[in-house]
Amino acid sequence: MSGGTEYGDLSMLELFRQEAGTHCGALGDGLLELERRPGDREVLEGLMRAAHSVKGAARIVGLDAVVAVAHALEDVFSAVLRGEVTLGGDEVDVLLRGVDFLSGVAALSEADLSALGEAKGREAAALSEAVRALLSPGDAEPAAEPDSSVPPGALGEYGDLSMLELFRQDAATHCGALGDGLLELERRPGDREVLEGLMRAAHSVKGAARIVGLDAVVAVAHALEDVFSAVLRGEVTLGGDEVDVLLRGVDLLARLTKCPEDEMAAWIRDRAGEMSDTAAAIRALAGREAAGDSKGGAGTAAAPNPPPAGAAAGSPPRDTAVRVSAEGLNRLMGLAGENLVTSRWIPDLGRRLLSAKKEQDRAFRSLGDLLEALAAGERGERAVEAAARIRHLVDGARERLGEFQEEINLRTGQVATLSNALYREILSARMRPFAEGIRPFPRLVRDLARQLGKAVRLETAGLDTPVDREIMEKLEAPLNHLVRNALDHGLEAPDRREAAGKPREGVIRLEARHKAGMLNIVVADDGAGIDYDALRREVVRKKLVSKSMAADLSESELLDFLFLPGFTTRGTVSELSGRGVGLDVVRSAVQEVRGVVRASSVPGEGTRFELQLPITLSVVRVLLAEVDGETYAFPLFAVDHVVEMTPEDIAEIEGRQYLTWKEERIGIVSARQLFGLSEGTPGETLYALILSDRQSRYGLLVDRLAGAQELVVRALDPRLGKVQDIAAAATLEDGSPTLIVDVEDMVRSMDALVSRSRVRGISWRSPRDRTSAKRILVVDDSITVREVERKMLTARGYRVDVGVDGMDGWNAVRTGAYDLVITDVDMPRMDGVELVRHIRSDPRLARLPVVIVSYKDREDDRRRGLEAGADYYLTKGSFHDETFVRAVEELIGGPVEG
Repeated sequence: MSGGTEYGDLSMLELFRQEAGTHCGALGDGLLELERRPGDREVLEGLMRAAHSVKGAARIVGLDAVVAVAHALEDVFSAVLRGEVTLGGDEVDVLLRGVDFLSGVAALSEADLSALGEAKGREAAALSEAVRALLSPGDAEPAAEPDSSVPPGALGEYGDLSMLELFRQDAATHCGALGDGLLELERRPGDREVLEGLMRAAHSVKGAARIVGLDAVVAVAHALEDVFSAVLRGEVTLGGDEVDVLLRGVDLLARLTKCPEDEMAAWIRDRAGEMSDTAAAIRALAGREAAGDSKGGAGTAAAPNPPPAGAAAGSPPRDTAVRVSAEGLNRLMGLAGENLVTSRWIPDLGRRLLSAKKEQDRAFRSLGDLLEALAAGERGERAVEAAARIRHLVDGARERLGEFQEEINLRTGQVATLSNALYREILSARMRPFAEGIRPFPRLVRDLARQLGKAVRLETAGLDTPVDREIMEKLEAPLNHLVRNALDHGLEAPDRREAAGKPREGVIRLEARHKAGMLNIVVADDGAGIDYDALRREVVRKKLVSKSMAADLSESELLDFLFLPGFTTRGTVSELSGRGVGLDVVRSAVQEVRGVVRASSVPGEGTRFELQLPITLSVVRVLLAEVDGETYAFPLFAVDHVVEMTPEDIAEIEGRQYLTWKEERIGIVSARQLFGLSEGTPGETLYALILSDRQSRYGLLVDRLAGAQELVVRALDPRLGKVQDIAAAATLEDGSPTLIVDVEDMVRSMDALVSRSRVRGISWRSPRDRTSAKRILVVDDSITVREVERKMLTARGYRVDVGVDGMDGWNAVRTGAYDLVITDVDMPRMDGVELVRHIRSDPRLARLPVVIVSYKDREDDRRRGLEAGADYYLTKGSFHDETFVRAVEELIGGPVEG
């Protein structure tokens, strides 16, 4: 190996072997195809690309012998394409010798590649000379280096577009290292270890860009490398302004790595001027005197703008590819192989069970013989022989069944162990360390702190904590919001901190850990904390609650207002805050990944946000509940509590049933009604799942609890669209399917039922009793009157629903089946007389009995009501003398038919 650059990236040798092996195969196949289709342009272009790729890959790892042979092959193919050379069988033989040499090198181990000796060099020289001899004399000269006049950003003519995705991945990793290294260099100026890491990263980006022909990227990366080299030699000193210039270059490269392959060339072309200017600004740093000139030139460049909200996350990925290491893939293959071997005992067990069944059949035949003998009155030798044969067969069957049981238990344990190991291995492949997800945040903190004139230190903990890739991607924007809030809202200016007896430098802490089967992420600061009195005043000013209610709110209840859409405590709008966008986005994003976020604050000491999230989105721990014989899965994180109930635990106000939990009245709704199922007869015990969102809390009644399980989440067929109250599907341990409930959607459905007074009450009478009980609708805008009438009628055995005004009553009577309507006269939206007219004008309802009950005993009201079609007009004094109840019984009879 010769001619390697000073910082040759030998770690890419394995990558070179894989890449060269692929392209050598393409070269061999292409040459054979070219013999069949001489001069075919498509085949020749493929051969040129393959030779160019091998040449570029060899150059980046410093294998000059391979570069020489691949370059010669590329020149010949180019000459053939231009019509200057014709290839026959002898010429193809020479070219195939060159391909064989490249294939042999690609097959060497990494150790042998790094020690490629003179013998291979001489062989390569002879081969490249033989290949070039195929060219005309004018073409036989070694190819010149690329013209430096190529416009920045132009892809090489035969740029290996197949390696662009590899370049993006490689460059993204090194750009992350460059950004982290520059921030570390600000804290440790001149540190040799940091500078060497920066040089290696810049050199790697330069080499990777060169192999795919991205000359503009090469220029920027080369300029960065030169600056780091100058700093290491002590020729340049970097301050904050100089680091800003370098970070602009890193940002530009990082943005390129997020560009899709098919748009990369256009992206570079559109930004050719920006890339050229950036490279020039960086080179200007390397040309400056060490310390004295730091005020001029590029050093005065404006600090880079801090990434906008969500920029830390970058553009959303266009695919869902996951990198798996070779070691991880080997482990998966090993486990899959073991699983396959273990599963092969099942056919053998089936054969042995069949044999045992045959023995059982023989035992049954012997038993038949014995019974025949006994029926014939035989008590002698034949009967004894049959009984002994049966005993022998039964003993053998018992022994074999015992063996089967032991083997099944053993194999079941093995399968369970292997399945768990396979699951854990696949799960780990989906994970990435927390550090990878928060890599942009040190830069974000640094830039925003400079912009705000604050001294801030970012502390991190739990960087190795594994986080599901999908969860991390969805959390990048919320974490970005929380960090920005801590910088802008939380931390004070240095002078104010000093006046308060704090260090001038504020601290933001990002921490991740696994706790109780969940992922916990904390974002905390040591700033001024939240002024609860000011927050209380703001809540009242925005008319979210009354002043008296605000005074009774606890600190945790006050903090919940921060998560409301559009809520902000800032009176002015700036680039960073005051728009009312932030914490509501955080809560929505966290809920999207089935998590919760909680805030806490100590005035004068700081604020803390804690995100509690599932370890992975592919598996969810659920509570299983039965409703009408079907099992439904409720994510455990969304269930506040489970209450076991008896009929005595249910109270009722105004026809609405509720239970009392922690001194709070919680309305109850039957899961049967939500799922559109028929109403059954509840058992003596019911279970209420306490479900809530930020506004409402309900008790969902289910028939029975079936324990907790971890389920693998299966998405519903997209052709179904959004299924109300259902989030996904899963398979239970016994193999039966189940539906996973969307708790947030379900709470909204319960809200809708309650607001429209459509909640069906729970009754412990039999369905027959409920069907035969007559149904009355009571319509009155006074809650007191409604409740008095309802109790009087319910005590007589009638079923009673209520409406809060005439319009509500009209909606109810059209959709429900009632035996009688009782209504007030004076009500909002629609009065009682108008309600009676509507009922009488509807052919379906014209014969429905209606009673008007009013406080007013005015003849005009009585006449209007009776003329509209009311059967009775009573005053509310009739409640005291049974007139009201007698009128009801006269119109519809007793509460039960028959």
